[in-house]
Amino acid sequence: MEIRKDILPVLRPVSGVEEIASLAETLESGWWGKGPKVAKFEEEFAKMVGAKYAVAVTSATHGQDLVFKALGIRHVDVINPTISFMTTAAVPLWNDCTSNIVDVDPHTLNLDPNDVKKSLRINTEAIIAVNHAGVPAPIAEIREFFDGFILEDCAHSCYVPGAGLQGDAAVWSFQAVKTMPTGDGGMITTNSKELYEKLVPMTWLGISSTYSRTLATSSLIPGNKPGGYNWDYEVDVLGYKCYMIDLTAAIGLEQMKKLPKNLEYRRHIQSRYNNELDMKIGRPAWSETVQYYCARVDAEIRNDLINYLADKKIHTSVHFKPLHLYQIVKQNREYPVADQEWRRLISLPCHPGMTEEDISYVIYWVNQYFKESHKREKF
Repeated sequence: MEIRKDILPVLRPVSGVEEIASLAETLESGWWGKGPKVAKFEEEFAKMVGAKYAVAVTSATHGQDLVFKALGIRHVDVINPTISFMTTAAVPLWNDCTSNIVDVDPHTLNLDPNDVKKSLRINTEAIIAVNHAGVPAPIAEIREFFDGFILEDCAHSCYVPGAGLQGDAAVWSFQAVKTMPTGDGGMITTNSKELYEKLVPMTWLGISSTYSRTLATSSLIPGNKPGGYNWDYEVDVLGYKCYMIDLTAAIGLEQMKKLPKNLEYRRHIQSRYNNELDMKIGRPAWSETVQYYCARVDAEIRNDLINYLADKKIHTSVHFKPLHLYQIVKQNREYPVADQEWRRLISLPCHPGMTEEDISYVIYWVNQYFKESHKREKF
């Protein structure tokens, strides 16, 4: 097969005229900050995932941090998985907590309930449960022995039916290469009215939004009329500046409409890979979102395969280098599963921008790699 001239990215966002029209409408409205688009996005997202409340923020990372701060989770032990992005280790540290990193299940790469149980400390009060690559974390199993706060990290699972409803609150990501991208951004969902009412003012320095004060009818100021603008506000809590703006929400609303079709195509790519790749490629756990297609190969040839595919203009990645290997959060303990499995990981291209020819191209060159040499060790 002839080598393509352009690069096939491992991940990429896909948009169309709908996003452009929605952005144009927002630009022309004159309301670019947090306003009606954000309110609508929050309402429709909460409805989609089955949560009572949703708070749109600038990123899932800020969402996690905001939940910790709203609940006053400080100076305690927080368990999180080593196969994850740095967010899950950093957020506990931002809140002066211990980042207690544990090992993972060899198949799903999610939290290993047995290791979670062994790693519990007297002051363990929270767990961050990541749905790795969209595969649900074993929260029900962990609930059998842990009754503290569980934050479900749904950055990879937008939208898996039931995701976001297993923990006490959930965070979602709309970063540029996620299943529902907006460039960046995130959402917090919860069924707790108390948590929701704490979160809303905290997204903007403890201030009610300009949009909410524009809509409100207030008698605080003499002569204020219905639909007028109430310029006055109180600041009763220490807040932060991490609210989503309408320009971001405008993209999110259109991406939400396309999400079912995009996920269906991601699963199609997953099925083709599972059915057509050489059997020396280890298949990942089935994912409804296929945020990443985390294949596995013999550790001794992983980097060679990455370089081989790069020569064919196919970009790959590794999701993820274990958190415990970073000096800033290094732990004094063993990680037998993660240390073995991450060296075998290779994420193959998987996104709605791929054509059938692109999928075939990846399959052909992965299989060709094993055909070209009889020295490849058996998986």
